[in-house]
Amino acid sequence: MDGVRVETDSLGPVSVPAAAYYGAQTQRAVDNFPISGLRFPRRFIRALGLLKRGCAQINLESGGLDEKTAAAILQAAGEVAEGKFDEQFVVDIFQTGSGTSTNMNANEVIANRAIELLGGEVGSKKPVHPNDHVNMGQSSNDVIPTAIHVAALEAIERDLLPALAEMRDALEEKSRAFDSIVKIGRTHLQDAVPVRLGQEFGGYAAMIREGIRRVHSCREGLRELALGGTAVGTGLNAEPGFSEAVIARISEDTRIVFRQAANLFEALGARDAVVEASGALKCVGCSLMKIANDIRWLGSGPRCGIGEILIPDLQPGSSIMPGKVNPVMPEMLTMVAAQVIGNDAAITIGGQGGNFELNVYMPVMGYNLLQSIELLARGTRTFTSRCIRGLEANRQRCEEMVEKSLAMCTALAPRIGYDAAAAIAKEAYTSGRTVREVAREKRVLPEDELNAVLDPRRMTEPGIPGA
Repeated sequence: MDGVRVETDSLGPVSVPAAAYYGAQTQRAVDNFPISGLRFPRRFIRALGLLKRGCAQINLESGGLDEKTAAAILQAAGEVAEGKFDEQFVVDIFQTGSGTSTNMNANEVIANRAIELLGGEVGSKKPVHPNDHVNMGQSSNDVIPTAIHVAALEAIERDLLPALAEMRDALEEKSRAFDSIVKIGRTHLQDAVPVRLGQEFGGYAAMIREGIRRVHSCREGLRELALGGTAVGTGLNAEPGFSEAVIARISEDTRIVFRQAANLFEALGARDAVVEASGALKCVGCSLMKIANDIRWLGSGPRCGIGEILIPDLQPGSSIMPGKVNPVMPEMLTMVAAQVIGNDAAITIGGQGGNFELNVYMPVMGYNLLQSIELLARGTRTFTSRCIRGLEANRQRCEEMVEKSLAMCTALAPRIGYDAAAAIAKEAYTSGRTVREVAREKRVLPEDELNAVLDPRRMTEPGIPGA
C-alpha cells in the first residue's frame, strides 16, 4: 500500500504512515481514540524528552546501553525536548488512563529517530528498540506522572508566577495612584460608606499576592516525582539508584529542584499533588473573576453606568450600535477563570480515580492542569498589559456619587443616634436632596462639626469618630 509501512506489535501487524516517526502502538491508539483532537501541550512533550534523555544517560553510565545506541537516543530525546517532533505526538488526551499510549508514542518517536541517525530502517526496531532501549528502567505508570509534575512545575515557575507578579505590581501601582480619590463603597450592590479607589485596588493586589503564596505552596508536592516506581511502586526492572540519578539530571536541565517521591506507592496510586495544585489555580481563578467583574462594573457606562473608572478602548463593541465599546479584557479574563474552575472539577474527579496501585485519569488530569496554568499565565499577562495599566479614574464621577449617597448618614449615627440618622436618609431619598443638605436644614450639628463628620476622606481612615 502506497504511503504506509507495516509494523508489528504483540497484537499483530499494523499499517503506519510511511513518513511517521511513531510506530505500531501509537497507530493503534490513534485508531482506538478518535475522541477530541486534544493533544498534550509543548511543556509536557518537553518534559517527556528531558526524562527519556536523562534515562538514556544514566543507562549509558551504568552499562545498560552501549555508547553508540545511547548517543543516538540522547540526540533523539533532546530533539523531542526541543520541539522538533511535536507533530508526531498524535495520541488523543482521552485514551488509556495510565497514559501508556503517550509513553509509547514517545518511545517510538525517539527509537525511530535514533534508528534514522544510525542509518537503519525506520520502523524496524533495529538497532534501537522502543521498549528495550528507550523505555529501559521505566514504566508508563511512573513516566507519565513524572512528566506531568515536571511540566506543571516548569510552567508555574517560568510562566504563571511571573505573570501573577506583573499583575500584582500593576494593581499596587494603581492603588497608589488612586489613593486620593474617594468614592462610594458598595455592599449587596447597594450604596455603602465611602472608600478610596486606591483601597479597592489595594484589595485586588492583596488577592493576587495571596494567590501567589498559594501557588508557591503547591509547588512542594509537584517536586516529588514517581520515577522509580515502575509498574506498581516496587521499582521492578529499575536498577538501584537509577531514578535518583535521572531526577538529578532533570533538576539540572530545568534548573528546578525535583526529588523522588517519599512513597512510590502513593506517587503511582494517587494524584493528590495535582489536585492540590489545581485547587490553588482555582483559587486564583476565583480571585480573577472577582477583580475582572468589579473592574467592568466600575467602568460601566460610559454615561448610564457606574463610570467611576475608565477602561481602555480596544475595539468596536457592536455590529449594530455605532460607537459602542465593550470591556473585552475583563470578559476575556472571566472566561479564563471559568475554564480554570471547570478544569479543577474534572481534576477533582480524576483525583478519586486511583484504583489500587494506579490512578487511571492521568492524561486528562495532566492536560487540564497544564491548560489551567497556561490560561492563567496568558490571561493575566494580557489583562495586565491591555487593561490594568491603562485604567484611569473618573474623579468627578466618584465625588459626585459620594455626595449623593444616602450612606453618608452612617457617620451621623454616633452623634445624633441611629433613628435620627435613618430619618434624615429617608427624607433625603424622598426629596431628592443630599444627606448634607437635609442635615444642614435640620441643624442637627453645628456647621463646622457637620462638615467634619461628613468629610468623605475621614470616613475611609481608621480611628476617625463615626467612621
